[in-house]
Amino acid sequence: MQYRRFGETDLTVSEIGFGGWAIGGPAMAGATPIGWGSSDDRVAMDAVHTALDQGINFFDTADFYGLGHSEKLLGRVLGNRDDALIATKVGHRLDPSGAIRLDYSPEWIIEACEASLRRLQREQIDFYQLHSARLPHLESQECLAAMDTLQEQGKIRFWGLSLNTYAPDPEGKFMIDGEYGDGFQVVLNVINQLALPIIRRAGREDFGIIARMPLQFGLLTGKFTPETRFPESDHRRSRLPPDILERALAALQPIWAMADSYGCSPAEFCLSYVLSYPEVCTVIPGIRTPRQAVANSEGVVTIAPEDRDAVEHLFAERYRDLLEANRLAEQR
Repeated sequence: MQYRRFGETDLTVSEIGFGGWAIGGPAMAGATPIGWGSSDDRVAMDAVHTALDQGINFFDTADFYGLGHSEKLLGRVLGNRDDALIATKVGHRLDPSGAIRLDYSPEWIIEACEASLRRLQREQIDFYQLHSARLPHLESQECLAAMDTLQEQGKIRFWGLSLNTYAPDPEGKFMIDGEYGDGFQVVLNVINQLALPIIRRAGREDFGIIARMPLQFGLLTGKFTPETRFPESDHRRSRLPPDILERALAALQPIWAMADSYGCSPAEFCLSYVLSYPEVCTVIPGIRTPRQAVANSEGVVTIAPEDRDAVEHLFAERYRDLLEANRLAEQR
């Protein structure tokens, strides 16, 4: 395992981190699935132990993943271990009707942080993130002041913003221009490169960068077929419907060919592509089994600059339209 410094902080993070959404198990917001279907807690905790054995020291979760269950599982295994860094997020909650509510009020941020600390069994959160807060939330300054307060109180070490999947620029620019926080979480993978301008600027300004969704919900593992279907309790049912899945698999053939040329799996190639950007500090594939912990933390290869350029060209030529179709599918 290789390690990188997280921006200007004193955190040194493993290049491969642990994405903790899937271990949260099934969860619903009304009739909408917000989890990954069924999950075995014992297997999930074994996955965390295996990740540690593999040299992974960075674990990312959110209070909304499994409605707190992901945090609880990480807390049971990691607690206050000083060789494990935990990042979590705040800002999503359910209202009394079960619908998703965005709440970046200072009162909720303080309350939610205390609850996360209890679930994580920690005295301090290493990196606390506003969970996809948008420009009006940031411009009010209230949520920013709350994060500063938590840092001054010693409840969080550093903080930042998890940027929107499809439109990361406005909030990213606001945070960089105002020199707010210490880092970002962004989506970056071969078919979603929308955050690259922010990533490059944030790197120049010494913000830490966490890259999420490197495997696009499993699509980039090469294991799906046009016949793959997801259960009703799996959020991918709406994100990867049959028409999008079939179109994506056809469009990804050049990526599979590149992986073959490096003698690695599609997943290894796609993780390596993300890590080929020096601004990226850690990439967090979703992990929920020991086997995934091993597979996702081994096999990283050095991507040649010309091949990285080729992937960027594919995005411009082919994947940008696919990404827009994916966005529209999520709104159906």
